Amino acid sequence: MDATQVFTVGQQGLYMLLLVSAPILLSVLAIGLLVSIFQAATQIHEATLSFVPKVVGAVVVLAIAGPWMLTTLVEYLQRTLQAIPSAVG
Repeated sequence: MDATQVFTVGQQGLYMLLLVSAPILLSVLAIGLLVSIFQAATQIHEATLSFVPKVVGAVVVLAIAGPWMLTTLVEYLQRTLQAIPSAVG
């Protein structure tokens, strides 16, 4: 296994991490932005007002996109593990 293969596997792993985490991160970002605009408009500065909607949004997105995320990760892991013999030998 040479350096090019190592960098390719690392790049694929980082891409998979970005792909799988994107739905949760984008939803939490959007909810945080909306809550911040609401807090700025109403002058309400409550910490739980920012935290609770983000957690609820993350759980909802995880419930909706969770099966896809798990399937994607399992397929990536299977491809990676099946490629080990050809990379070593």
